[in-house]
Formats: sequence, structure tokens, C-alpha cells
Amino acid sequence: MRWLARNTGVWIALLCLAGSGLDGVAPGHGFIGSAAAASRIKDIASLQAARDNQLIGYGLVVGLQGTGDGLRNSPFTEQSLRAMLQNLGISTEGGASRANNVAAVIVTANLPPFASRGSRIDVTVSSLGDATSLRGGTLVMTSMSGADGQIYAVAQGSVVVSAVTAQGDAATLQQGVATAGRLPGGAIIEREIPATFKQVEGLVYQLRNPDFSTAVGIADVINAYAEARYGSPIAEARDSTTVAVRKPANADLARLTAELEGLIVETDTPARVVINERTGTIVIGNDVRVSRVAVTHGTLTVQINEMPEIIQPAPFSDGVTAVQPLTDITAGVDGGQVAIIDGPDLRTLVAGLNSIGVKPDGIIAILQGIKSAGALHAELVLQ
Repeated sequence: MRWLARNTGVWIALLCLAGSGLDGVAPGHGFIGSAAAASRIKDIASLQAARDNQLIGYGLVVGLQGTGDGLRNSPFTEQSLRAMLQNLGISTEGGASRANNVAAVIVTANLPPFASRGSRIDVTVSSLGDATSLRGGTLVMTSMSGADGQIYAVAQGSVVVSAVTAQGDAATLQQGVATAGRLPGGAIIEREIPATFKQVEGLVYQLRNPDFSTAVGIADVINAYAEARYGSPIAEARDSTTVAVRKPANADLARLTAELEGLIVETDTPARVVINERTGTIVIGNDVRVSRVAVTHGTLTVQINEMPEIIQPAPFSDGVTAVQPLTDITAGVDGGQVAIIDGPDLRTLVAGLNSIGVKPDGIIAILQGIKSAGALHAELVLQ
């Protein structure tokens, strides 16, 4: 039996009654609303001079319980294993290795800003070959390089895999990804990135969610603080993403940064509805408004039943047994209820959508139809 469903249509009549003012959220269908709130500068913006750098390396995970790469299918694993043993002074000439407890992996990490030599960072390992699990394995010493080809860290240690795998004679159950894992604190930094923080003449904040209102608000809050502390404004909003701060005379830049990052700013974001059609996830922002509309939604459900008929030949005949396909297809339309949706606030909007009693895929079609009718006063983002 197979089930096929598709939307037969969304009927929308625009009744032209705009709503205003938003508050709250109602449960159902996973809708989330986030009211505008005050946030610290450190939570909504980052320093341009303080950014991560990506590291990458290639290594081997050993000690697997028969879940490693098949060396015939992953020849690079055998080559790497032989090269490692030769570097350790062990001869590998003659004979093909049949080990299945080794896996070739890509090792990745982020080098945080201002990281000093000798400190540790977390590492992620991902299988390259046909290994089925990295659980219980140990990553042998692996150098990690940056985009410039220089080695900045060395990783080694036990791999932590969060996936669960259960296997029997006829079935296998796996939850999570067993071919990737992490090494908490598994890499030691061997080379520092030259720091120029103390030499710069100012700070540049980059907003994580670009918005002109928020950028201007950050500049205003910093200037109000600077006028009381230093006697003159020091911040300027360059665009929706960047706020430049000039270092006052005789001010310590690290102390200035610590003082500014705790200032409270009223944030603002554009009204937006985010839809992921693959997962059926719908996120509606708190500032989304919908003019009054009437909506009805119907879903066409098609049921296909395969009931093959076995045809037996007559006794003592030369016929053979045959299978004759027999398919029964039925279709029906569910729904059709008309509902008035008025979105002066998020709670009312979600309650109106829930009143129709449709699933998330149906609500996706409804929101797209409301947007086409011009009644959805928000940006519709499809992922």
C-alpha cells in the first residue's frame, strides 16, 4: 500500500483589514515567535579582528573493532598505513595488509582568535573510506594546517562517537552518524597567529544579523556611554552590518572592548517567515502581520493498493503458475473548511492556521498563497 498526497488548492479572498501590534505565541505546528528584546552588544555583534581560522588535516584512526576501511576498496588507507609504519621504522615490504581496524579520516578544527601556543582546541574527524563506525578508535598524531599551508596544531586522542548501532543476523539499527566523531581538546596549538589587536586604532563590530536600525542603535548606545566616560562620541554606523568605534586617547583597547560589549541595545529584525519544504519546518517571526483573509484548504489523498492475483494452471496441463497484477486506486479530498485568518499578532495568526486543522505541508501552501494574494506583510524565505 502506498499513500500519495498533494494539495488541491488554496482559496484566498482578501478582505483588506490590516492588523497591527504583535504579542505572544501559541503552540502547534512548531511555530516560534521571538519578540524584540534588549541584548548585549557581545551577543549580537562580533569584532572584525577576532575571527576564527579553519584548520584541516589527514590522519588515521586505529583500534576499530572490525569496522574500519576495507583496504581493497580504500587503497589510500593502506598507503597511509604503510607510510606511517615506515616513519616509525617498521618495514612493510611484501604482502598485502588485511587489517580492518584502520580508517582514513579528515580532521577539521577552528582555531579561535588570540589562541596561544600550548592551548587545546576541539577536533572533528570524518571518515573518508568505507568504514562503518569510528567508535572506540584512536586518532594517531595528525598535523593540522591552515589555508597558508603552515602547521598550526597537532591532533591525537580517542574519538568520541555519539551514534548508537545495534546489529543482528538479519537487521541493523543505527541512530546518528557513526562515521564521524569528535575529540574534545584533542589538538594542541603549536603555532600562534600574529595578533595585532593592541596596535589597531579602533574597533569594528560586525552584526550577526544585518539591520540598519540595530546598527544605529549600537552606535547611539556606545556614543551615549562614551560622552559620559570620555566626553565625546566615538562610534559610527557605516552600514547595516558594520559599526566602527574610534579608540579614545590614552584608552586601553582591551578594557574599552570589555566595557562596550556589555552595553544593552534594543535589537530589531525584519518581519520574516522561513519555510523548509524538505523537513516541513515553519518559523514565523514575531513582527509578521497578515491582512484579514478567508482560507480553505483541501488535500487530495490517493490510496494505491497492490493485490496481485496468483493464477494456477489446470491439473495435469502444461501451463505454469503466473502472477496477474491487480491494482485498486481510490481518491478522496479531505478538508474544505473555510476559516477567517486575521494576523494582528502572532498568537492570533497561529491560532487561525491551527483552526483549519492542516499539517505543516498544508500550512506551507497556505502561507505561499497568502503571500501571492498580498496579505502577508513579511519576507517569505524558502529553504
